[in-house]
Amino acid sequence: MPHLILKIFVFVFGSMIGSFLNVVVHRMPKNISVVTPRSSCPACGHQIKWYENIPILSYLFLRGKCKSCGTKISIRYPLLELFMGVVALLLAPSAWTIDTIVMFLFYFSLAASFTAHFLIDIEHQILPDKINIFLLLLILPYSILNFPLLHWLAGGLIGFLGTLGITFLFYKLKGQIGLGGGDIKLYGILGVFLGPFEILNNIFLSCFLGAIVGMVLIAAKKMDRETPFAFGPFIIVVAVFQIYFPSLLKYLGPLYLN
Repeated sequence: MPHLILKIFVFVFGSMIGSFLNVVVHRMPKNISVVTPRSSCPACGHQIKWYENIPILSYLFLRGKCKSCGTKISIRYPLLELFMGVVALLLAPSAWTIDTIVMFLFYFSLAASFTAHFLIDIEHQILPDKINIFLLLLILPYSILNFPLLHWLAGGLIGFLGTLGITFLFYKLKGQIGLGGGDIKLYGILGVFLGPFEILNNIFLSCFLGAIVGMVLIAAKKMDRETPFAFGPFIIVVAVFQIYFPSLLKYLGPLYLN
């Protein structure tokens, strides 16, 4: 029973963070504070009460509609809350100690940041500096304490300066900006954590994956070469596999640098 209660607590914690991420995804691209004002219905301005904002349950009780005006609430809200609850359960350690709690919070915070970046970039084609700064403040101390100097320093320099240099050359040759500033910063931050070889893998695989998806969308006439294209999700997808599912990458064979 105590084990079940602990799992419920972890799931509720994760879903609450998912609820907060809904606010981040909605407000941060608009440069609105994620703290104030209180959440309200975008259609009628009805201020949402605390009991109307219980993760997952409130959506079900309200039948996916605003209590005041009946406007439909996006299904994304409960899905994100459910997703982060499941992520918290998957990352929860089997034995809870100070060390495992710290590691749980670290990897869960990474997952939450990646999720917010992913959703914002898809919708707005930006990777907010505030999330990148949070990631840097999270990753840099961890990397300094756990990795050799060459690992995090070289990884960060390759991730940032390498992609910055490639973007500069592409602009000089084509007159177009290949990568946005947020993408370059994210590469640099991930390089601090992943190290030089893994960030090179990420750069190659994210570009490879992005090129394939881009060509498929162009062939399907869902976009053309001038259509804004969110690249951050490809960086994040590759990073998620590198950090959380590294054993699966061995199946890439020669595509993955060891």
